[in-house]
Amino acid sequence: MIPFSVLDLSPVIEGGTAADALHNSLDLARHTERLGYHRYWLAEHHNMPGIASAATSVAIAHVAGGTSTIRVGAGGIMLPNHSPLVIAEQFGTLESLYPGRIDLAVGRAPGTDPRTAYAMRRDLHEAAERFPNDVVELLNYFQPETPGQAVRAFPGTGLNVPVWILGSSLFGAQLAAALGLPYAFASHFAPDHLMAAIDIYRSKFRQTGYLEKPYVMLGIGIYAAETDEEARRLFTSQQQQFVNLRRGQPTQLRPPVDSMDGLWSEAEKAGVEHTMQYAIAGARERLREELQQFIATTAADELIITSQIYDHEARKRSYEIAAEVRETLQL
Repeated sequence: MIPFSVLDLSPVIEGGTAADALHNSLDLARHTERLGYHRYWLAEHHNMPGIASAATSVAIAHVAGGTSTIRVGAGGIMLPNHSPLVIAEQFGTLESLYPGRIDLAVGRAPGTDPRTAYAMRRDLHEAAERFPNDVVELLNYFQPETPGQAVRAFPGTGLNVPVWILGSSLFGAQLAAALGLPYAFASHFAPDHLMAAIDIYRSKFRQTGYLEKPYVMLGIGIYAAETDEEARRLFTSQQQQFVNLRRGQPTQLRPPVDSMDGLWSEAEKAGVEHTMQYAIAGARERLREELQQFIATTAADELIITSQIYDHEARKRSYEIAAEVRETLQL
């Protein structure tokens, strides 16, 4: 049975606080752990009032400390924003606290707008260009210490924290294949290169001691409810948030609406629908049909589900329904 996992953007709802969002993240992690979800990843974003997981390592510690079996990790850490040594120390610490449960997925995007990216790293372009070398440096910090090694990560050395490559284009697929690492593709917001990226990764994958064979996890949005109509309504919170992000006006997650008419232009509607073409909003039957088609088309090894839903209880229910549908998939 294909594993299902959770990508939590720790949404701050309109009128809510980051404290509320992080409390809800832990509650959702405990809920999905009971439902049998495999991993729970949080993502690094900056200068976004609707996302509370900017200090991603801290948020991971919060979730991992309140759960017991589900894997917890970053989906991901935007490595050009950081020193590889600092990230190795942070995730070495997490692995020391919660052994066997920590994942580290890294990407090369800044996770924010250009001005904020500049505020974090003045040499952002050069840092992005160094991304492949930084990944190799990061991997080496988790290996056993070698004679004469001058710089080590404590904690971190010898802990073999699983490192993933995130991608939304073909670059990450090529790098993950070359390094022999697991690959997570952000198809939940970057659909255009999905099939090409999967093909490149699988065809060019080489064993380097981390994996015996390619392993692909794909992002997908799921907005599930008892009826298709209610699910589509829940989905409008994410649609509103995406429209505002495209306008350069990131907002907190707004309440759902009965219709998006008047809230977006025709061009914005087309853009959002294209970008989020791998989002499923529906009741069980629709969810089952579209999941089976998506998995059959991609041969995904694992799915990681994001659900930006305004009402926390409705969000928990969406993950419940997805777990129930998973049991009925015929793959």
